[in-house]
Amino acid sequence: MKWPSWLRNLPVSAWRIPLATLAAGFMLLITELAYQSQRDQLDNLVTMGRSRILLTVAVQRITDAESGNRGYLLVGGRDYLEPYLQAREDVHATLREIRELDRQVGDAELVRHQAEVEQLMEERLGEMQEVLRRHDEGHSEAALDMVRSGIGREIMQRLRLAFEANMAYRNDLIANGLRQIQDLLLLGRIGIGAMTILCLLILVMFIRQSRVLTQEREAQRKALVHERDRLEQEVESRTGELKALARHLQTAREDERARLARDLHDELGALLTTAKLDVAVMRPKLQQHVPELAPRLTHLTEALNGGIALKRRIIEDLCPSSLRTLGLSTSLTALLHDTARVSGLQVNHDLQEVRLNADDQLTVYRIVQEAITNTLKYAQATRLIVRLFEQDQHAVIEIEDNGLGFDVHTRKVGSHGIQGMRFRVEAAGGQLELFSQPGEGTRVCARLPLNTEQQIEG
Repeated sequence: MKWPSWLRNLPVSAWRIPLATLAAGFMLLITELAYQSQRDQLDNLVTMGRSRILLTVAVQRITDAESGNRGYLLVGGRDYLEPYLQAREDVHATLREIRELDRQVGDAELVRHQAEVEQLMEERLGEMQEVLRRHDEGHSEAALDMVRSGIGREIMQRLRLAFEANMAYRNDLIANGLRQIQDLLLLGRIGIGAMTILCLLILVMFIRQSRVLTQEREAQRKALVHERDRLEQEVESRTGELKALARHLQTAREDERARLARDLHDELGALLTTAKLDVAVMRPKLQQHVPELAPRLTHLTEALNGGIALKRRIIEDLCPSSLRTLGLSTSLTALLHDTARVSGLQVNHDLQEVRLNADDQLTVYRIVQEAITNTLKYAQATRLIVRLFEQDQHAVIEIEDNGLGFDVHTRKVGSHGIQGMRFRVEAAGGQLELFSQPGEGTRVCARLPLNTEQQIEG
């Protein structure tokens, strides 16, 4: 696209955009003020239109009152008096409404015109009330004389003149209001036209400046893409190294646990067993020659038995041998029974045999161990439910408690135990999910792929 010469030579300066924006804001301000003025003027026109109608109604009700008044004087029936009383009440209510509307308009001359009309209406109503009073007191002739005197006709004539002047002034106000609205509409058209031209000028300047910026951005984008690719490669390399290191540390940790379990089993187990055999050999002689030491020997034997049992529990925690000999389901059942016995938790479980290799079975076992530890330390739960089953080519382990729970989105879960569980599962190609809300307990769900080799062999 080839730009005109005057547009190509248009200088781009930093102050032009702010100046154009200021001008646009000024035009918007003028348009908004014009709109507010038009709205107020329209409200006044509606108000004056309403008051004109009410004023006409009030004069009509004066006429109705006069008709009822004369009918009552001539015929004497109460049926003629009721319309008079109703018309009188309507006149007063209408005048009050007109005063409120005129107050909203806020024109002093209009208030003066209306006050004159109201005064004449009150005089006419007062004259009719005086005629009725004389008639009701039995002075019918005096009442008729008052009617024949033409006082009422004179008041009505003055009322009509005042009404016409009032209506003429209201019409002038409405006409002036319409002219002001037309002027404001013209001003609005001018403002919109000027704003349109200004917006077009800003758009042209923006497009011109954007062409230069686009070229600069493209060069920067290419440099950033190159740098991003380099950083992504470096991040992938470092991430792979960290994962490998984490796996190595995890394996080393399990190997160290296995080594420590073997040492405890071989060395500590041998020491405790030897001590127990020595006590068994010494017991008959001591009971024969030093019988008072028998309770101490019994206590020593019990302590050695407790030490052997503690050694077995520690070894099982470090490296559960039952996984290799009894299988995952049986090992978890034993772990849960021990947990219920020691902690007092109500533990329910539904554990099915699943097809997992030895490493994945150990992963499931460690997840259950960690979940139990978290429940006992933080949850203050009274019930624990553990399920193990196969679903959609995955082994699923669920651990659920009825404890305090927490908000997983706001609380810094930051517990290394949960992070460790998540890493173990992901390292095995699975997925771990955590569900919890304050006061609604916690549920941990891990899914690990089944061992396909076992499936084929099966």
